[in-house]
Amino acid sequence: MFQTGLKQMNYIKFPNNFGEIEDNTSNYDASKAVILPISYEKTTTYVKGTGKGPGAILEASRNMELYDEELDKNICDVGICTLNELKIDEKPELMVNMVRENVKKLISDNKFPVIVGGEHSITVGCVKAFVSYNDFSILQLDAHTDLREDYDRTKFSHACTMKRCMDICKNIVQVGVRSLDYDEAVFIKENNLKIFWAKDIFDNDEWIQSAVSKLSKNVYITLDLDVFDPSIMPSTGTPEPGGLLYYPVLRFLKKVFEERNVVGFDIVELCPNENDVSSDFTAAKVLYKMIGYKFDKK
Repeated sequence: MFQTGLKQMNYIKFPNNFGEIEDNTSNYDASKAVILPISYEKTTTYVKGTGKGPGAILEASRNMELYDEELDKNICDVGICTLNELKIDEKPELMVNMVRENVKKLISDNKFPVIVGGEHSITVGCVKAFVSYNDFSILQLDAHTDLREDYDRTKFSHACTMKRCMDICKNIVQVGVRSLDYDEAVFIKENNLKIFWAKDIFDNDEWIQSAVSKLSKNVYITLDLDVFDPSIMPSTGTPEPGGLLYYPVLRFLKKVFEERNVVGFDIVELCPNENDVSSDFTAAKVLYKMIGYKFDKK
């Protein structure tokens, strides 16, 4: 279980933490953002390996420059703590509650939670931790709708993530989607869901303000890395052609952080390939940029 008591918080210290950040800006007390790695992988259905995703992102981040040319500062100066990996070897419906309790601890300590998966099913536990927020919505960046009622004999499969999130929060905006089954398509039409299809947004920014306007005041972001095109993010368990590119996604995320109160986010579904670390590095950069957008005072 999660360690209680601020002074006993178990975190990874320099040089093995995210970004290889010195302890004065990466200890738990001093940090505004706290990274919680969860290497959970129980329901993946195509390429296996998302359980190694958090470790690969941490390793890549230690080779990343900490100065950000867009924000003109070292983002890490806000304080970024990296907790030891949360190890869960339970069936997904039990995992969800364990994740919820761990994320709730971060919220109660007034930290900005950054959860790194692992498979997408962990998002349900993250969202459950934020149920006390009023005027709350979820932003999902993903190649898939993840709206199945059940899959492979469980309602908590990665393919059911957003359906379970809808049991908690009805206000969900989905961005970058380009893969779903017929029943999901029917569900979307019947419920008039807010989806920005990849085919409509991949080559323009005209949709960005419309998507932001559909989000409520407080927003939780879940970013499945397969939202990116395989040309820049090949290392995912279920890659889909026709995805989004790096700078358009960053422009959208920056606008969300500027106009809404982002209360936390997760990055999931990296499936590392030892012969190509570019995906690991891209994931680490996106994570770092998102923390920068959260705490940029400009």
